[in-house]
Amino acid sequence: MMARTQITLERETHRRARQRASDLGVSLAEYLRTLVKRDLGTQKKKADVSCIFDLGRSKGVSNIAKHKDRMIAEAIQADFERSRRR
Repeated sequence: MMARTQITLERETHRRARQRASDLGVSLAEYLRTLVKRDLGTQKKKADVSCIFDLGRSKGVSNIAKHKDRMIAEAIQADFERSRRR
């Protein structure tokens, strides 16, 4: 779903933006949406952690089942430390 937004541009900026949109064959609104998306970057998708809950339920011996809490904690800690370095 989209949200309507109103912006004010200087006349020359508006003229140049409309011309650029026309050169690209898109509307001014589409041109501005593209610029905003590019500036914000793509949003990282969160991993669905529910997929790990049944990892150790196999017929054989599984270290994952035995140590899953520690392994999950280590993965979360590593992700947290990576995000702090950025």
